Amino acid sequence: VQLQASGGGLVQAGGSLRLACAASGRTFSAYAMGWFRQAPGKERELVAAVNWSASSTFYTDSVKGRFTISRDDAKNTVYLQMNSLKPEDTAVYYCAAGSRYPLRAENWVGYWGQGTLVTVSS
Repeated sequence: VQLQASGGGLVQAGGSLRLACAASGRTFSAYAMGWFRQAPGKERELVAAVNWSASSTFYTDSVKGRFTISRDDAKNTVYLQMNSLKPEDTAVYYCAAGSRYPLRAENWVGYWGQGTLVTVSS
């Protein structure tokens, strides 16, 4: 599976962005999908994940109620809608695919996309 992330950019606090991750290669619908992020000087963390059937989603506590993960298997794409953005959301965001939902650890991830930078100004 090859993953291509897009949609990052600069936004003011309180604004919104939507990240997209397009997949190609092996069967997209068989994988759990997720978004991780890494802020400067911090470890990479799982932000959100969706299982293969989209029947279950996971969010880290700091983004609950603000971020929404979704997948469109017809388009082989997973999205991360980010609302009410805060400066502490500034990070490089990575999409990921794996067979173990909710991709809680990096070693559960089989495939990584390149990062896309999200910068939230105060």
